[in-house]
Amino acid sequence: MPDLLSGDSFEALRVGVDEGAARRELRRQIGNLERELAGLFAEGFGRVEVAHRLDAIAAEPRLLDLGELERLRDGLADRIAEARLTLAERARVETANRELLQRMLAAPAEHKWVRVSRDDIGAPGCGHWHSRPVLGPIGMLMGWWRVRVSSGCPLAGRLAAVER
Repeated sequence: MPDLLSGDSFEALRVGVDEGAARRELRRQIGNLERELAGLFAEGFGRVEVAHRLDAIAAEPRLLDLGELERLRDGLADRIAEARLTLAERARVETANRELLQRMLAAPAEHKWVRVSRDDIGAPGCGHWHSRPVLGPIGMLMGWWRVRVSSGCPLAGRLAAVER
């Protein structure tokens, strides 16, 4: 029985592997993974840092063998898993901040001095919502609170005035 498992017996079988088909399939998989990673990078652009770069397998340009193509494919799959996890975590935080903003708008006195920015909820642009007293110290003593919405970027008004 041990002689059946020897290396010579495999060579005697003369089983050939179509390396070209394996290379094409791996390149197809790598292309799909690169496309998916690029989509995840674009989805998170400006909101969260998505690791999208892979280290070079070789220092010089050359054709990669099957093992190297498999390592490249596996590295891309790992990056995609990390990117999905990062985006899911960011979406969870943004949802929690949107819920906080809704509670803050419903009851400003319960959220004194809380500030939620547009970046915190995943909205483009700048600006924020801030729970503050209506008349400064007097409103604070009387319990008069409101949510004030900022007008946007602090430089936007100044830049528009300069352009006119």
